Amino acid sequence: MLSKNIETALNNQIRIEAESSQIYLSMACWAEAHGLEGIAQFMYAQSDEERAHMLKLIKYVNERGGHTQITDLKAPISSYETFQNMFEELYKHEIFVSNSINELVHITFSEKDYATHNFLQWYVAEQIEEEATAKSILDKINLIGDDKGGLYLFDRDIQQVAVANATKATI
Repeated sequence: MLSKNIETALNNQIRIEAESSQIYLSMACWAEAHGLEGIAQFMYAQSDEERAHMLKLIKYVNERGGHTQITDLKAPISSYETFQNMFEELYKHEIFVSNSINELVHITFSEKDYATHNFLQWYVAEQIEEEATAKSILDKINLIGDDKGGLYLFDRDIQQVAVANATKATI
């Protein structure tokens, strides 16, 4: 059985995961509208992944005797100056999500809810991967600079990442 404090904290994380999905969806729409098909495909896949993270939390709360609260979401940014700016926002957002997960883990530890603490370890590992991916992408974008040919190749490469991740998720 979840304490009210942990239930509230988990519900907050559910909202954050839902907003993350919306942020990636908005980024996908912007990229697609700007002819960046590979980036759009990558962002659509990321949006789906964030929604899956949200659903995993929802199921956990409900299975542990809590009640998931679905709330309204903050509208994401819908336009970016450049694709580089968009990925900088993505990286900042992943750091925000990591900090939120870490705070949630701290709450479970301080309340001695070791089952939830253990459940959240998957999210801790996932966020390490998400931050590393975002940082790696941003590093590549910084190498490209204003080179249009580099942008074309980057867009093609990230499309392959999206396809590989989609394949991995279905196995």
